[in-house]
Order: sequence, then C-alpha cells, then structure tokens
Amino acid sequence: MARITVDIPAHSHFTASIPVRITDLNYGNHLGNDALLSILHEARMQLLGHYGYSELNLGGASLIMADVAISYKGEAFYGDTLTISMAFDDLNKYGFDITYHVRNQAGKEVARAKTGMLCFNYQERRLMSLPCEVKAKIETIA
Repeated sequence: MARITVDIPAHSHFTASIPVRITDLNYGNHLGNDALLSILHEARMQLLGHYGYSELNLGGASLIMADVAISYKGEAFYGDTLTISMAFDDLNKYGFDITYHVRNQAGKEVARAKTGMLCFNYQERRLMSLPCEVKAKIETIA
C-alpha cells in the first residue's frame, strides 16, 4: 500500500509549542489523530497571528482548508509538549500550503503534515485571489 509522504522544507517561518492535553488522548492512551488535526489548527492560528493575520482576515481575504495530509511518525502522550515548526510553501494564485513538522520535547518526530489553504470570500461563497500584500510578505520571509 502506498503511503502519504509530506516533504518538510529545510526552513521554517514560525514554531509553536503546544501541550498534549488529557482530552487529546484516544483509547490507545496516546495522541489521537483527530486531536492532532485540532493541534495543527491551533498552531496555524499562532503562525498567522505572528504575521498579523487570522483565518478570517488575511489582508482582506479569509481562508478555507482545501486539503490536509498527515503522516504519523511516532506517538505523543499526555504531558508531552509538541514543537510544531511551520513553513509557507507552494504559493499560487488562490493560496498556499502550510507544512507542519511535529516533534515532542525530546526531539522525537511525531508527525509531518501539510494543509492546502485557499483564499475565500465567505459572503459570496467563492474563491478569491491571494491578496498582493500577503503574497509579498510571504515571499519576503521565504
């Protein structure tokens, strides 16, 4: 069976530290896949906030997630603090990807992930172009 691979760039634009909560555990007593996706969402909010944006205000656009890929590499447990290194990648007319390299406090790799983020106008329910201001900012830091 073919496996999903998520390439992580050598650089990162922001790193978030997020603890694993007791409610993040599944019946295997480790970080659940649904909880990891929620943690990635929190990390993405911190990344955007670091650059003065949010998912609802990205230079006049909003964001909608078009896709997500997660490759699990190891377990995380209650009490672990996850370090999530993120990078903007693959800018295009309508958005960009964000990559996430997730490690525990000992540096052990927990997961690699990528979300495809598109600019969206929620009032008109349609895609919109990536604002020039945002594109320029991302290209400057890349």
